[in-house]
Amino acid sequence: MIHKTPAGYEKKFDGFIRLCAEAKANGTNDVIVAFPWVLGDNYEEIIESLSRLADAGLTLHIIDQKGLASKN
Repeated sequence: MIHKTPAGYEKKFDGFIRLCAEAKANGTNDVIVAFPWVLGDNYEEIIESLSRLADAGLTLHIIDQKGLASKN
């Protein structure tokens, strides 16, 4: 399967892309996000985000949602 970056991904997720680049540059192995939706709003965006994490050799952690405000 050929991987194709979703249209507009780089602009929409520029902060996440920067986070991954900085983590890799600093020798950090882990990326911690507060909410799972920072990875994407649909299947293609989530796969792109997970691919970028894997390509950078980073491990993803999503913090416990107890006590946090909900997106909904």
